[in-house]
Amino acid sequence: MNATVLVAANPDSLGTRLDDPYMHSPVVFCADVGSVKKMRFGWARRRAPSGDPLFGESIEDLVRAIVADLCSDELVALGFECPLFVPVRESPYKLAEARRGEGNRPWSAGAGCAVLATGLTQVLWILRDLRQRLGRKVSTYVRWDRVPEKGPALFLWEAFVSGRAKTVGGGNLHAHDALLAVDAFLQALPGLNRVNAIHEDEVHSLVGAALLRSGWTDDVRILAEPCVVVRAMPPGETLSPAGDLVES
Repeated sequence: MNATVLVAANPDSLGTRLDDPYMHSPVVFCADVGSVKKMRFGWARRRAPSGDPLFGESIEDLVRAIVADLCSDELVALGFECPLFVPVRESPYKLAEARRGEGNRPWSAGAGCAVLATGLTQVLWILRDLRQRLGRKVSTYVRWDRVPEKGPALFLWEAFVSGRAKTVGGGNLHAHDALLAVDAFLQALPGLNRVNAIHEDEVHSLVGAALLRSGWTDDVRILAEPCVVVRAMPPGETLSPAGDLVES
């Protein structure tokens, strides 16, 4: 089986379709990347903002749940809470600078750097296991404006949950963080690209490399294609022009 990944031009060149109330009804998943061995991995699923969520801690259960939805001809939107692309810069002095929109939570330092490294392996594992378990051809997308009205189809996106937006308290915090991202995604529909949190002119796609490596596509153009980044906002806070969280 060889699924197709569709890529397209710069998001700024999109036509009026972004404003059209076309009805995508995705089943939305998000994986909160972290150590599986130390039980720091979690995931969540929800179809609509008012629907009952599904939580999990098992990376295998996540893949099984996605397969079940795709085999039921669903449109699945799968997010990962880790950087899925990095900027390509002309100046060597700016190579590790934050992506535009990250503010004081850059991909190259602190938690961002740690989850990027873990995500490199987990995203690939999930995509490879998912492809092996599927018994049918499914097209995969990294551009929301190219997603079909009906499934089966798989849309990939990046979740950005940081600072005060993260869950505190008991229970599976990682699964709850994943649910925060799922809800942010659902609340942004149908104009998903309008809430894209990160804007870079040129990128190297880590999720694109995982799609190539796991056999979903052989189109190398995917390596230059960014994905949508959905940011979960904590209550009472907004973003500054630099992308930092500030109290509203």
